[in-house]
Amino acid sequence: MTTPNPSTPPRESATFDRGVIAEIQRAAETGIYDIRGWGAKRKLPHFDDLLFLGASVSRYPLEGYREKCETDVVLGDMHAKFPLHLDIPITIAGMSFGALSGQAKEALGRGASEVGTSTTTGDGGMTPEERGQSKHLVYQYLPSRYGMNPVDLRKADAIEIVLGQGAKPGGGGMLLGQKITERVAGMRTLPMGVDQRSACRHPDWTGPDDLAIKILELREITNWEKPIYVKVGATRTYYDVKLAVKAGADVVVVDGMQGGTAATQEVFIEHVGIPTLAAIPQAVQALQEMGVHRSVQLIVSGGIRSGADVAKAMALGADAVAIGTAALIALGDNSPRFAKQYDELGSAAGFYDDFQAGRDPAGITTQDPELAKNLDPIAGGRRLANYLRVLTMEAQTLARACGKSHLRNLEPEDLVALTVEASAMARVPLAGTNWIPGQL
Repeated sequence: MTTPNPSTPPRESATFDRGVIAEIQRAAETGIYDIRGWGAKRKLPHFDDLLFLGASVSRYPLEGYREKCETDVVLGDMHAKFPLHLDIPITIAGMSFGALSGQAKEALGRGASEVGTSTTTGDGGMTPEERGQSKHLVYQYLPSRYGMNPVDLRKADAIEIVLGQGAKPGGGGMLLGQKITERVAGMRTLPMGVDQRSACRHPDWTGPDDLAIKILELREITNWEKPIYVKVGATRTYYDVKLAVKAGADVVVVDGMQGGTAATQEVFIEHVGIPTLAAIPQAVQALQEMGVHRSVQLIVSGGIRSGADVAKAMALGADAVAIGTAALIALGDNSPRFAKQYDELGSAAGFYDDFQAGRDPAGITTQDPELAKNLDPIAGGRRLANYLRVLTMEAQTLARACGKSHLRNLEPEDLVALTVEASAMARVPLAGTNWIPGQL
């Protein structure tokens, strides 16, 4: 019999590591799948795998202190009487009242309005706090129809039909019962304290022809004034974008799998969808083949964190981006100021675990009135506005370095990739070569 060598440390399995073992044990004990919020934690090819080719001799850079680099964008001017004119191409993604506190929705509206961009309602309806503080408010029209009514549709500045979300394409979301207060339940016409699931598909259509009818119906309800967005989770992006445009969308929103969510099964978050980096070129190709690239605008979301991410998404062909998780962090989520409270939750500042349970000490992803008091919507809005300004200035800096006088003038030619995977997904050359894997 062989005696183990006490000097040899135990070797962890790559397949059955401690995290996998813990999940198997948890599932065996409880008999239920794991539900959590936020987004994918696995490492994926992302914007960090791309680099800009700054100007030198063959290109002429712009002087940052003397030459302008514009940032404005118009969304929805294909059919709508009143398209959105935004000062910056960075918008706030849909996050529901229910998943977020009323104070958080107000803060998002304040911050977005201060820098001249839009915010989005999310599943659960429109709140007076958000409408009152949002200069440009996009109303999400979701399969659940929670809080949906024609009055609020007409109050909105644009309508976003949600067909899918990057964290859970093909699946509906969940709002846990402990966050279903009397107000949230009233807005959704559902009982208090009971877990609420959103449907995975709209109840009144089954395909793109029905979507076209629904878009026409929404245009008639709003007197053809509002731009109509169609949002898809990044999966079969090329075909989904083509069908959305054919159905009449003014704007297409593509959400990559790095996008967050209020709560859903972990198996969805980690194993469904494709990375944002892989989705953008597919969407752009579809728009170009239909002859509507830039006429039908493309908004990209899912893991946008910095001005570099913004600039790279736009260089690949996006007209604008949307941020969700980053916006909540800017408001004050995961702040070391609440380190003690995070520790009591079994978490720590900088980690996203079970905040979907409504115990967020920062007062952002909660419906607990005492916790919600920890967020000052005025101060939170100011932090968000500062963050959006920094993103914009960073993107401008990179665009000027490439010789571009407007962010929308960035192009794939300005980019190279660091890895074979990123090169193939983004369809830009591997750095130092003219080779794009998979292309002749």
